[in-house]
Amino acid sequence: MQSNEEIVKFLGEGAYGFVNLVKYTKRDGSSFHAAVKNSYAEDFENLQKELQILCQLRGYPRIVECFGDYLEEGFSSYGNKVYKLLLEYASEGSLRSFMDNYSDRKLPEPMIRDFTRMILEGLVCIHGHGYVHCDLKPDNLLVIPSRDSSSYELKISDFGNSLEVGEIPHYWRFDLPFVGTPIYMPPESLIDGVVEKTLDLWSLGCLVLEMYTGEIPWLGLDIDDLASRLLYDEAPEIPECVPCDAREFIEKCFSRKPEERGSASELLSHRFLRREEDEKMEKVIAVVEERRNSFLLKLKLRIRGASKKLADVSEKKPLKLKIVPSKAPYFKKVLTKILRLKTMDSYLVCS
Repeated sequence: MQSNEEIVKFLGEGAYGFVNLVKYTKRDGSSFHAAVKNSYAEDFENLQKELQILCQLRGYPRIVECFGDYLEEGFSSYGNKVYKLLLEYASEGSLRSFMDNYSDRKLPEPMIRDFTRMILEGLVCIHGHGYVHCDLKPDNLLVIPSRDSSSYELKISDFGNSLEVGEIPHYWRFDLPFVGTPIYMPPESLIDGVVEKTLDLWSLGCLVLEMYTGEIPWLGLDIDDLASRLLYDEAPEIPECVPCDAREFIEKCFSRKPEERGSASELLSHRFLRREEDEKMEKVIAVVEERRNSFLLKLKLRIRGASKKLADVSEKKPLKLKIVPSKAPYFKKVLTKILRLKTMDSYLVCS
């Protein structure tokens, strides 16, 4: 498909290989940039699985886009054979590097709410296809400027550790109990050994907490201390500076019983994620409802007062009605007199 490729720069390195920014020039002269994930032969299966998952999730706005339906082959700078996965390039890098641009790594609250909503939208897609990401963390979330460049979009990437719902990974054993990165893993990862969707929701709670505090969860603990804390169903501490609705959301994600965390779609309706315009509309509706209830109450009181007056009147003596005769008899009497006088005048003239 490509006629020429040029490595622009090195982007990073992970557990399953390294990533380069590559410029591809097609035969018609057009070009595009891609973040190319390179893996060696021993990690081919993981990269192939990631490609298959990304192909199923292709077109969803909160999932990083992959180019092509197969892995490309090439060689590293050392002459080793590598397999390449072409991915959408995120110019702002990972969420971790993006947070480094802010004071104390703390993101603005509106941005935290927007990013949380975007992650959940991505999880709804992933879980809806029967997968669990298993390694949600700032390194695996990519920040991309929106089309108008006034805000940012967040996309979920790196599906190398992803598993199907209910799957038991062969490497989930006591000496290596975590599927993904330990500090973002829930207590059940030490006990159950079965992958469920709620695993990602605990990781989300850790992410939201980190965006507020600027610090990674379980800061200062080694792997043994962390395992001990999780075995006793402990969760990362939420400081008082975190807003009330955000605290409630994080606590929901940190529920000790996985089923109490709900689902990604349910968490999307949490009050922590209500948009500002939705809150304004709710306030308007509340005011209208309050005025309506006030009007109905006043109307009810008026009706009650009128009913009381009618009751008071009925208890008194009946009113005597004065019948005023109509003017018809009086008019008839006058007319009779005039006719009588006219008759007399006629009689006198004749005589």
